[in-house]
Amino acid sequence: MATIFERWDSAKTALINPWNVIEEKPDFPEVCITTFSADMIDRLAESRDGKKIAELCSANGNLPVYEIRYGGKRIAVFLSRVGAPACAAGLEEIIAMGAKKIVMFGCCGVLNQSAVQDKIIVPVSAVRDEGTSYHYMPASEEIHAETSSVNILKNSLKKCGMSYVTGKTWTTDAVYRETQSVIEERREQGCLAVEMECSAALAVTQFRKIPFVQFLYGADHLHADRWEQRDLAEYGIRNFKKYMQLAFECALAL
Repeated sequence: MATIFERWDSAKTALINPWNVIEEKPDFPEVCITTFSADMIDRLAESRDGKKIAELCSANGNLPVYEIRYGGKRIAVFLSRVGAPACAAGLEEIIAMGAKKIVMFGCCGVLNQSAVQDKIIVPVSAVRDEGTSYHYMPASEEIHAETSSVNILKNSLKKCGMSYVTGKTWTTDAVYRETQSVIEERREQGCLAVEMECSAALAVTQFRKIPFVQFLYGADHLHADRWEQRDLAEYGIRNFKKYMQLAFECALAL
């Protein structure tokens, strides 16, 4: 396994690069917002007269990229696919189109209910329990968010009047292999949450030198002996306006 996860190739170009398959779009918005809820993207595009300006194409189907205006600024918005590899590919392609700064948010599983209750989670680092990030950054147990990006998020949270908690998240590839022993190990490491993309998104954006802000909100709970689905089925749509307001304020501040 060391030949896979510890043998990082620092070459900036690969055999196939995003710019080989994605055409750069003239006048593409500088800042892009992405999330994982299709309902949120659809509702945003409809409520703010989103204009379709591009598509991300794959065998899973095409994902529209919309342009939204907020605070006098043009902002691109698109749906990220769930899971580190698919999410990373989408980020690579949106950067190739012309995005220079990115805001990402999504739901997560809660590992520490008392710390997270009714708060936005500000990930300052992520445990790299996925494979994608190891192709972008040297091997390490964790990857850290840029301090400047964390500060932008904190300031935006204060501006929006939202409570938050800072801490570590656990990024895993295997949603159905979150065993009790591993969950307890991650809690002991200080992880507040578990999700599937954070460490990979940090690695891609740091590798490409793209300013990047991301925040999480709790959905299902893994803090007890039994899994509790809670709000997982709706993926945060109930608080759609709250999360989008925060994302837009981060986009303006980036």
